[in-house]
Amino acid sequence: MKAIFSSLNLVEVHHLKNLLQSAGIRCRIRNEDLVRLAGEVPFPECALQLVPEREEDYPDAEKLVAEFLRPQLRPVKPWRCPDCGEMIEGQFTACWKCGGNR
Repeated sequence: MKAIFSSLNLVEVHHLKNLLQSAGIRCRIRNEDLVRLAGEVPFPECALQLVPEREEDYPDAEKLVAEFLRPQLRPVKPWRCPDCGEMIEGQFTACWKCGGNR
């Protein structure tokens, strides 16, 4: 069976496995013992691989993984600094003028 996700990040792979299992898709992780060899062994050979147990679950699993990996854009509104009153763009958490916190 083909892997739907591959990474050296153990936490990320286990999180995805839990997401898939909560959706009723049983899966397993390959190369869990080999991941420690990263750097000594080429990445493709030692990376963790998330694999659905049933082939018919592959399309649904692929959709869930793609949704997890899609960046979440959230609109951020401008804010007024409580210390100096300057208008600050929403992505910033500190005032550029006085250093005050949002």
